[in-house]
Amino acid sequence: MLALSLRFLLLISLALPFAAGAVTLDDDSRAWLEQHPEWRVGVVMGAPYAEYDQRQRRLSGFHVQLMERLADDLGVRLQWRRFSDEAALEKAAREGLIDVAPGLRQTPAGLRLWRYSDPFLRIPRLLVGDRGGPRAIDLEYLHPSELVSAVGPGPVSEFLASNYPNITVLTATSQADALRQVLEAKASYAVIDEPVFARLSQQVEYDSLAVVGDLGNPQLLRIASRRDSAELAAVLDTALRQFPAREFSQLQEQWLKTRSIDLGREVSYWRSLSLLLGVLLLACLLMLAWQRRQHGLLESRLKTARRDIELREAAEEAQRLTQFCLDHSTVGILWLNWDSRVRYANQAAEMLLGHASGGLLDQPLETFDPALGMDAWLARWRAARTGEDDRQVHECEWQRADGQRFPAAVTYSFLRFGSREYLVVFLADITERRRASAQLQESEARLKAMAGNVPGLVFRLERDGPQAPVRVAYISEASQRLVGYSAERLLQPGLGIRSLVHADDEAGYWASQQLALEKSQDWRWQGRILNRDGEVRWADIRASVRGQPDGRQVWDGIVWDITDNKRIELELDASRAQLRELAAHLETVREEEKAHIAREVHDELGQVLTVLKLETSMCELGFADLDPALAQRLESMKRLIAQLFHRVRDVATALRPPILDAGIASAVEWQARRFEERSGVACLVEVPECPPLLGNAKAIGLFRILQESLTNVMRHAQAQTVSVQLLLEGNMLCLRVSDDGCGFPVAARGAGSSFGLVGMRERVQMLGGQLIIDSQPGEGTTITARVPLDPVPLPSAASTGALPS
Repeated sequence: MLALSLRFLLLISLALPFAAGAVTLDDDSRAWLEQHPEWRVGVVMGAPYAEYDQRQRRLSGFHVQLMERLADDLGVRLQWRRFSDEAALEKAAREGLIDVAPGLRQTPAGLRLWRYSDPFLRIPRLLVGDRGGPRAIDLEYLHPSELVSAVGPGPVSEFLASNYPNITVLTATSQADALRQVLEAKASYAVIDEPVFARLSQQVEYDSLAVVGDLGNPQLLRIASRRDSAELAAVLDTALRQFPAREFSQLQEQWLKTRSIDLGREVSYWRSLSLLLGVLLLACLLMLAWQRRQHGLLESRLKTARRDIELREAAEEAQRLTQFCLDHSTVGILWLNWDSRVRYANQAAEMLLGHASGGLLDQPLETFDPALGMDAWLARWRAARTGEDDRQVHECEWQRADGQRFPAAVTYSFLRFGSREYLVVFLADITERRRASAQLQESEARLKAMAGNVPGLVFRLERDGPQAPVRVAYISEASQRLVGYSAERLLQPGLGIRSLVHADDEAGYWASQQLALEKSQDWRWQGRILNRDGEVRWADIRASVRGQPDGRQVWDGIVWDITDNKRIELELDASRAQLRELAAHLETVREEEKAHIAREVHDELGQVLTVLKLETSMCELGFADLDPALAQRLESMKRLIAQLFHRVRDVATALRPPILDAGIASAVEWQARRFEERSGVACLVEVPECPPLLGNAKAIGLFRILQESLTNVMRHAQAQTVSVQLLLEGNMLCLRVSDDGCGFPVAARGAGSSFGLVGMRERVQMLGGQLIIDSQPGEGTTITARVPLDPVPLPSAASTGALPS
């Protein structure tokens, strides 16, 4: 009963009107105010300053009631505009949609947009903590481990950071969120505006919190007005200065100082409640007898009245809702009587036809649609009444109040309301729709013209989702020129571009397309297609993928005819293959000629030098004792013959090292030892214990690559050590030469300026292998040559001892 009494008193205080008092203005301000009788007020929604009452369908709150009181004193009308935050309010102010905005903080950025009044309200910022904790807090002595939650970033967090560097601030999205962080023990204290805490403290959730201090930095609220209207700011300042202090205090008590009764902490509450309950109990006992006699009659009357009230309220609510929907519909709505005169028009219809509020009433329909005379109107009425023309859309030209005509989409619907009949007209301006349709048609025509002139076939593939089937959505008319088929034929089900692919290339085409579809990536394919005459043409397909907002995936691509380029490419590859075969043949002939010359030098010159040495020895035995000078000459001749023996052996070895006959592994070790002796650079050799059998051409090729690599190391590398490895890697034989020399940039040597590297690369390619050069300046060089092993011949029946079957 006490709570009901308090609520009743609160409702009475809300229902009491404020005492109307006139504001004293000078003549200029009064003249300006008469020229501006309506103000556009922008308010940021947020309790208790501004909130929307769903039941009463009106705004309420401290700022709303303050502005309405000022408007009554000044004799102006207010047109309210609601915003979710100050950013949206400032955007509307820049667009010239707002005249006045109550309850704003003065900021440096806002001074360029608003004129601010003097502060009309100081909102203390309270420090809230646990009720069981300290009752008074000094922020200067607060320990850094005790976090303070505040809305940030903003003025509160900046004030704390600049004035209390010892405080650790925990940012929150709202003041209610800051209180929840204290309840969840994430923060020790929270900074809350006094009105917000007064409203939230009524909830049981925040019952354990209490005020433990004041931040000392109150929030100053002002009324902001348009920057370009000094008269408006002057009128507001005058009205605020003359606002009655008593009424302002009532507003504060009503909206900003409300407190709920704390049943657990008011000691006197239980005593008063007990006394009140005793009085009420006595009154109830006295009234019980009378209530029993009147109970039946009152109950039946109450039920009847309640039912009638509920039905009436529901009907009124439905009527208000219907009227509101009709008035604020974005589609123009006209109710026409049988004589074609307007009985009702909503706001959209009035704006669309250029009439003021109520200007369309009693106007005949022929005023807006000159082509619809009375005869045509009656025919239209009969057609809609019988249902023939009900809800059909007609596109026609309508006329505005200023005489301008515009294309309109009109729908007629017959309506019976009680004993009366109406024709409801739904009206929409389709100017933008027609313009967009014309632009779309022009864009499509331009696209088709561009696609038709592209020297290739333009196409589009589409699918509704990642797992949906793919369909051909578009093929340009250039298909007739490229493959001899029209676009309409290729767009038929089961055909498309795949029907043109050569049978031998269809598997590759399908695999590349499926890979692009599965990974949602760009698609590229080259292969052969067949035109209508059966001629084989080479085609290059390239398509890029795009995702659409509705989830569809689109591949836009083009099919190029690369037959001439492909023919040139194939001829060039064939020519290169022939040149490589010719080079391999010449290299083989050269090696065979070297081997032949080496044998001739070794055998023929060796025999001649041996005979010459024997003849010189015979002369020395027969005539050396006769003449000492002759003995010296013969000894010199013998030394020359021995030197010539070594020179002939070196030449034969250079032409064809005999060690190659012992296998590539022995030849690698021999060449490494010889390089070590000649250069003095340490050479580490690693060869397999059982090297594979290698053909003569491949063995000579690898040996020559080793010679060229070691020669480059000795000439250019300035290395301290060299590593030579001969390894088996699957069915490949790998020769790797590494040094720790100065190295070189591979890109600079890749253009063909080093004939040694080019020769090694060509020699490996002739053997069907691969040469890899890895080098960086200052990091040494590694040359790796891989050649395939010769296939091992199957043992014959004679070698295995098997009998022929």
